[in-house]
Amino acid sequence: MEVTVFVEADINPTEDEDKVKAAVNNVLANASITIKPSQKGTILSAEAKGQDSLVKLRNLLRNDRIRDAARRLLFKSIRGNTISFFLNKQVAFAGHISFSEETAESPLGPIHFTIQTDAPQQIVEWLAEKSTHEG
Repeated sequence: MEVTVFVEADINPTEDEDKVKAAVNNVLANASITIKPSQKGTILSAEAKGQDSLVKLRNLLRNDRIRDAARRLLFKSIRGNTISFFLNKQVAFAGHISFSEETAESPLGPIHFTIQTDAPQQIVEWLAEKSTHEG
């Protein structure tokens, strides 16, 4: 299965670049990270290939017990062969997952995830498999 993950996050002048890198590395494995100037300061871009790069995100969704909510959100986030969503940067730095809107919720701005794959439904099923509730 072809999987390429692109991540972008603004690094505000008040933020520590290493902390933003750490936040991205907490949710994405094997990423090649680049820092470029932008209008507001700098922007972090990361790219990773393969389903393995999403294993940290998958484990965090399981550990934080938000798989069902994540499933709903991720399925809604599919557009063609792309899954696009935002994560709260500060929560990611703390080693957890909190989905956010494109703006507002986090004063520092979110981490923007874009997953390109030929099988987006399968990726969502794998990332946020249905949790089993005992009756």
